[in-house]
Parts: sequence; C-alpha cells; structure tokens
Amino acid sequence: MASPAAAPPSPFQSQRSPLSSSQAGAAASPIHRLSTFTSPHPTNTTTATSPLDSFASDPVFSAFLSPSFSSSSFSSAALSSGSPASTAEKLQKAIRLLESQLRSEVLSRHNDLLSQLSSLKHAENALSTIRSGVSSLQSSVRRVRSELSEPRNVVSTKTVQFSNLHETTELLQHTIRALRLSKKLRDLASASADEPEKLDLAKAAQLHCEILSLCNEYDLAGIDVVDEELKWVNEIGDKLRSEAMKVLERGMEGLNQAEVGTGLQVFYNLGELKATIEQLMIKYKGMGVKSISVALDMKSISGTAGSGYGPGGIRGSGTPQIGGGAKAREALWQRLGTCLDQLHSIVIAVWHLQRVLSKKRDPFTHVLLLDDVIQEGDSMLTDRVWEALVKAFATQMKSAFTASSFVKEIFTMGYPKLFSMIENLLERISRDTDVKGVVPAISSGGKDQMVAAIEIFQNAFLGFCLSRLSDLVSSVFPVSSRGSVPSKEQISKIISRIQEEIESVQMDGHLTLLVLRQVGKALLLLAERAECQISTGPEARQVSGPATPAQLKNFTLCQHLQEIHSRVSSMITGLPIIASDVLSPALGSIYGVACDSVTSLFQAMLDSLESCILQIHDQNFGALGMNAAIDNNASPYMEELQNYILHFRSEFLSRLLPSSKNATISGLENICTQLVRSMTSRVLIFFIRHASLVRPLSESGKLRMARDMAELELAVGQNLYPVEQLGAPYRALRAFRPLIFLETSQLEASPLLHDLPASVILHHLYSRGPEELQSPMQRNKLTPQQYSLWLDSQGEDQVWKGIKATLDDYAAKVRARGDKEFTAVYPLMLQVGSSLTENSRATT
Repeated sequence: MASPAAAPPSPFQSQRSPLSSSQAGAAASPIHRLSTFTSPHPTNTTTATSPLDSFASDPVFSAFLSPSFSSSSFSSAALSSGSPASTAEKLQKAIRLLESQLRSEVLSRHNDLLSQLSSLKHAENALSTIRSGVSSLQSSVRRVRSELSEPRNVVSTKTVQFSNLHETTELLQHTIRALRLSKKLRDLASASADEPEKLDLAKAAQLHCEILSLCNEYDLAGIDVVDEELKWVNEIGDKLRSEAMKVLERGMEGLNQAEVGTGLQVFYNLGELKATIEQLMIKYKGMGVKSISVALDMKSISGTAGSGYGPGGIRGSGTPQIGGGAKAREALWQRLGTCLDQLHSIVIAVWHLQRVLSKKRDPFTHVLLLDDVIQEGDSMLTDRVWEALVKAFATQMKSAFTASSFVKEIFTMGYPKLFSMIENLLERISRDTDVKGVVPAISSGGKDQMVAAIEIFQNAFLGFCLSRLSDLVSSVFPVSSRGSVPSKEQISKIISRIQEEIESVQMDGHLTLLVLRQVGKALLLLAERAECQISTGPEARQVSGPATPAQLKNFTLCQHLQEIHSRVSSMITGLPIIASDVLSPALGSIYGVACDSVTSLFQAMLDSLESCILQIHDQNFGALGMNAAIDNNASPYMEELQNYILHFRSEFLSRLLPSSKNATISGLENICTQLVRSMTSRVLIFFIRHASLVRPLSESGKLRMARDMAELELAVGQNLYPVEQLGAPYRALRAFRPLIFLETSQLEASPLLHDLPASVILHHLYSRGPEELQSPMQRNKLTPQQYSLWLDSQGEDQVWKGIKATLDDYAAKVRARGDKEFTAVYPLMLQVGSSLTENSRATT
C-alpha cells in the first residue's frame, strides 16, 4: 500500500500497456506482443484525492494501512474498547466505501483491461511457436552427436596407445641407463677387488646414489633385470657405507683432514651426510657419557657385586677398607684423569670433523658440506657434544657428592687438584683448537659450564676452608675467656694455617681469590674476637706510673695483631692487585683493632706532652740581660717534657716498638711505629705553633727558645722517632730556629718561609710588632689551649681571616691617630696572607 498522503495506484492501473489496441494489433511478431503484455506502463495518473485518503488520519482505519497489521490484535482491542458495535458499524461503512471505490476503478479502466486480455492471447501463440522451434533444435543436436561420437572414440583410443608407447619408451631408456650405471659400478668394484683400499669410494657412492635415485624417480622396481641388479647395488651400498665410516672415523681419530674429507664426500654423494653426522654425534656423545659414568659412577667405584672389595680397595658400601684409603684415592684420581683424556679426544675429534665440514665443498655443486648438515639457527657440532658431556659430568658429580662420603671427601679436600685437572682439560682443548680462521671447540661460556659442574665441590671446599680457619680462631680467641691473651705459638699457628690455605690454591688465580675471601671472613672473625679482649678503663690509659697488667695485655694483643697483619700482607705481596682488594677490608679491621688496643694510651701520652708544651706560655721569654742568655739549662717545661718522653720510652714504647733488626727483616712499618711517628709529628707541630705565639720575645728569649728546640729535637730523636724521617714537621722545626734570629727586613726574602706554615709565620710576626697589634688570641681573650683547639679545627685560610681582622683593627687605630706609617711587620703580614689566599684559590 501507498503512504497515507496519496492512495496507491490500483493493481489494474499498474498493469496497463503503453501501447494502444491498434498498436498492439500492428505488432510484427508474437514475441513483440508478448513483451507488450509483460511490460505495461500506466498512461495517466489520477491526481484527485481518493476518499480512502481519509483512512490514514482515522484512528481506527489507520491500523489497516500498517505493514504489521494483526487482525487478532485489532479484534481484541475493539472488544475491550467498550463499543464493539460502533466499531463494527464503522468497519461495514468502510467496506462499502472500498467496494464503491473498486467498482469505480474498474469502470474507469475498462478499455485497458480489455487490451490486456488481447495481449495474453498473442503471448500464448508466441509460446506455441517457440516450442516447435526448440523441438527441431533438439533433433539437430542428436544427429550431430551421433556423427561425432565415432571419431572421438578413435582419437581417444589412439591417444592412450601413444601415451603407453611413450611411457614404455621412457621406462626402457631409464632402465638401460640404470643398467649402464650399474655396469660402471660393477667395473669400478671389480677393478679394485684385489686391492679394496684403492676403490674410489666417492665415485662409487655417486654411481650408487644415481642408480637408486633413477629407480625411485621412475619407479623401475618390478622389472626383473632391474630388481636383480638392485640387490647387488644395495649390497655394494652397505659396503661403501662401512668403508666410508671406517675412513671417516680413522681420519677423526688421527686428525687427518684428507681421510675425513673423503668419508664426508662419500656420504654426501650417497645423500646421507646429515643422517651420518647425527649418527656420529650420538656415538661420540655416548662414548663421553659412558666414560664419565665409568669414572664417577658409584658402582664402578664400589667394585663388582659379590666381591668384598672393588678396585683400589673400596668396599661395597663405597668406603675404603682399612689401609686401602690411599690406594683407593689414587685409583679414583687415575680414573678421573683417564676420563678427562677421553673427553679431550672426543671434543678434538668432533672439532676436527666440524673444521673439515666448514672447508670442504662438493666438486660439482660447490655446496659447502657444513651448510648441508647445519641449518641456520642450529648449534655447532662441538656445542652439541660439549653440552651433552657437561650435562652428564655435572649429573655424575652431583650423584657422587650425595651418594658417597668417600668421593665427597676426596674431591672436597682435593678440590684444588680437581679444579686443576678441569682447567688443564679446558686449556688443552683451547690450545689444540686454536687455529686461525676456525671457530674454537669451546667458547668461554662452555668453559664456565664445565667449571660450574664441579661447583658443588668448590662450595664444600671453601666451606671446609672457612670452617678450619674459623675453628682455629675460635679456639685461640674463645668467647668465654676475655681475660686471657693467646700465646705467640697460637698466633703463629693461625698464620701458618692461612699460609697453607693460600699456597694450596696459588696456582690458579680465580681459586686463590675465592680462598682469600674465606681468609678475609676468618680475619674479620679474628678482629671481632680480639676486639672483645681489649682492656679499657683508667688502667689502660694511665701514663704516670709503670705499665699496668691491663696495658701489658693490650700491648701483647697489639703485637699479635701486628704480626698477623704484617705476615698476611707479605703473603699477598706477589699476587695481583685484586688479591689485595679482597683482603683489604679484613686487614683494615685487624689494623683498626690493633690501633684501638693502644690508641687510648697514645692519646694519653700525647695529652701529657701537649700539657707540658703549653707551659711555654708561663715562661718569660721577654726578659733582658746576659744572665738569661748565658744560662745553659733547659726551661722547666722542657725538662718536664724530656722526663715524660723518657718515661714513655722505658715503660711503654720499649714494649711496643720492634727492634731495628726485626723492623728491617719485616720490611713493613710497625703499627705502633706509625702511631709513634704520628705522635712525634704532632709534638713538633704543636711546639712550633705555641713557640710562634710567645710574646714578647727578646734576644735572650730567642736564645733560650732555640736551646729548647735543640733539647726537644734531641729528646724526640733519641726516644721517640728519628726526626729526620718526619718530613715537613722536622723541616718546620729546623726552619723556625734560625728564623727567629733574622731581622724583620730579611724575612721577606728568606727561603726559610717555604718550610713553615703561613699561620706560624704570621703568629711569630706578632712578637715583632707593637703591643697595639693584637693577635687573634689576645683580641678574643682566649687561653693558649683554647686558641690551639680553634687552630686544630680551622684551615690556614680561616686562620688568615682571623689574623686579617686584627690587622684591620691595627690599621684603623693608626689612621685614627693620624700616623702615616705602619710597623714594619704590617706589610709583611699582608704579603704572607695574600700569598696564602692566592695559593688557596689555585688549589680550589
């Protein structure tokens, strides 16, 4: 139906023909009339509004125009609306209206309907004519078919006959060729019947392969003469394979490239190269695995069943009989050595095979034989065999470790020998396969795999090494006994054990580093235990009386640790630097504990000496007169300092410092010697600092101070440390003594200034200036001890800032008085300070 806006054209209207009745009668043929009947087009269109258009807007009748109209739904809605009679009446009225409209349409299109009836008659006549034509055509086709069938059958028969003749001819040709090739093969075989070694295996293999390929490709089986010949060909093929395998294996064992190349060429010509190589790889893998199993399998170690003892005196349980341990151990090492030799031979043979494969090409196709065996992405032959051997070796090693305490003990205690044998195997393989332009048999990763196979024994060996050292340290330094100090013999025993552990593995650098790590752990344990033995408290720090038992204990402990430190350090002197790096933390701990045992004593001694030097400020160095200059006695503070030094030497340092003979033999500076050197340097620097702070300083005071410096140098050099070996502190002391006697005008050009710290020079210049030029200590009202502590915490540039502030104050006072000249030391101090600033900037 059409949309509600316009009534759809009547079905009768849509079937009207565009031809008039006269035109239809004038049609040339029934086909033309048929087309006229089947393709009607309306001649006019009714534009007047149809009464049915009102249905679209009616709420009842509009439902009948919907494509999804349902009579049952409409009836149900009408009955439930409450006025079904009214709806029925409306429907009757609509039906009458539709009937009236239909009647009107039929009457208005009466002529068109009659025209359509005439067209149907013409179509029927046309169909009748077509039927007779089709029947005639079918009769003609049947006649033609009967005429062509006989020639077609003849052609088909002749074609089959020709095809059979062609196939027979080809079969005869290929058969003749196969027989000729077989004859050549027979002639080749008969020519070398008396001397089989002269048989050209490669050529025979080529003929054999061609014969079989020909028979398979053209299906020559079933021909009697060919079948008889194939029996012999297969027999000669087996012979060729056997001879070629002998040549190939002989060449691999003897590393003869010519024989290996001949064997490979035979199998390549046979078309069996890849399968043969795979077979060889399986064979050599099996040989290696069997060798490993024989050497390390517990059954071979325990001996055959039923016998009380196996080879080497091993019981069935895997434990050596009484008195047979050494023999069993030797037998096990011998079996392992034999196994490794066989592994070497296998790897070299496979590498030699791979080497020839990578060089040899087929003379006719120029194909590289290796490309025929190994495809892209496949691993090399040596890698395959080595992986299988390493896997079997690792499995057997693990099994031996867990299954036999006897084997575990031998390989654990003798791990350096085991590791050396493995390293020797790897080195031999690398050396024997080191050929320019050829891939080596084993990569670095492959070597690591072999070493990792015995890692289980390595871990056990290192654990046993650490256990031996730790047990020895624990026995010498027991936790329960803090009061006792180990004897010299016990310390020597620890040192000897460490030396034995290092010497047992010193042939291999990697293993040496592993053992050194265990030694380091033991030394750390020793340092920890020794630290617990150190005595502390007032008794360990007193310096006024003779050495106390606590101090004597600390002295002994320090000497023991010094001995361990020096001896272990000398052990690794000839080793690579990395060995020192491995033991450096442990040796540092030993050194630190040794220092800690006497550090409090040395600090107490230094404090006493500094207290004596601080008394220099209680002396009168500004006195004038000949009596002060003629007095040859040392100052009271210097006499007290000398007494302290003598006391320290006799009571403490004589027990700590080694004799000159021992020091020469060891070649290393003693820990206590270094502490004494540090203390001595501090004493000299401390004295120079406070001597430069003395103010005023008269000429007689200078003589007295020079005498004190001479006494100090003598006391220190004879009782503490050779002063000439102290370096900068001694040069400063030697420079300060003549410096105080120079005129101020001579100071600027004096070379003595280069050996003295700038702060010492500046502080001394205060003693040459007027009183109004105050030093930082005077300006800030500090005691000499307080100012000295401040100097210890500051650098030279910070000290100059404090001195510069006093110079600025002095300059301000001079300018305030209106004076135009400064004291002679003022510009000199500015010059020394500026040079200090420039040096500081250059350093940064």
